[in-house]
Amino acid sequence: MTISVPPAQLYDCRDAFVGTLEALAQTNNDIIAVCNDSVGSSKLGGFRDRWPDRLVNVGIAEQNMVGVGAGLANGGKIPFVCAASCFLTGRALEQIKADVAYTNTNVKLCGISSGMAYGELGPTHHSIEDFAWIRALPNVPVIAPADRAETIAAVKWSAQYEGPVFLRLSRVGVPDLLSEGHVFELGKANMLRDGTDLTIVANGVLTHRAMAAAQVLAERGISARVLNMATVRPIDRDAVLAAANETGAILTCEEHTVYGGLGSAVAEVVVETRPVPMKLLGVPGIFAPTGSANFLLDEFGMSPEGIAGSAAELMKKKA
Repeated sequence: MTISVPPAQLYDCRDAFVGTLEALAQTNNDIIAVCNDSVGSSKLGGFRDRWPDRLVNVGIAEQNMVGVGAGLANGGKIPFVCAASCFLTGRALEQIKADVAYTNTNVKLCGISSGMAYGELGPTHHSIEDFAWIRALPNVPVIAPADRAETIAAVKWSAQYEGPVFLRLSRVGVPDLLSEGHVFELGKANMLRDGTDLTIVANGVLTHRAMAAAQVLAERGISARVLNMATVRPIDRDAVLAAANETGAILTCEEHTVYGGLGSAVAEVVVETRPVPMKLLGVPGIFAPTGSANFLLDEFGMSPEGIAGSAAELMKKKA
């Protein structure tokens, strides 16, 4: 059985991001956008037109971009540093570590087109290591919103939070899952569906696929809880422990390598508190090939049917 969302109901979270950023900038002159020649892909054209003196385009120089952001923050500004996540995190990791995380500087790092959103451009443009790289650094919350309501809430929260933030934002269309006016809470998961047989933990573009998988499982007599774990660091330990205690098995789904990301963060809690059968769904430690984002997710077993199949196999390992 195939469960899909009509294309008319899919939304690009970049629109929610820039719309919120512009609304915040309207009332706060300290908000600055910094980018690496990515005005188009970051959808910052409207911001540039309204406040040309508040958008700094450093060109294709990501290390310099993060340094500029840190300098602006040290001068009292609130910089939102925007670039394709693969280049923001990969090319500028040392600057993120030294100039942002170590100094606990108020820079908002916005990884645009994350995961395999740039699928057709191949492995150099995939960003399937960013969770692991950034969550290893102290002081930096790592956030991957599931839909436009959560994107709006996370951007608002980031603007008022005093300290660095990493926002992981995709360009892949997703449906609405959370209600309008949703309030983001750092380190708190949202239970989108309750269940008793196992828990599926997902974030970003995988969240709506996890919900569709739960429906497939329900039709097979399996009750799946679905947790939207938007915050990868700090992880919601209480929600993970409750899932382990109450459902007895946990499946994680992420648009990321299975090494060091959401699944690893959940597993760290499980192994320390309440060991239960687990499976980590993601890119299995290889460079993902070239292809559309949706094709690649399906190829790696993260279609709704693929997630449901992995969940059914996991159920066999329950005591």
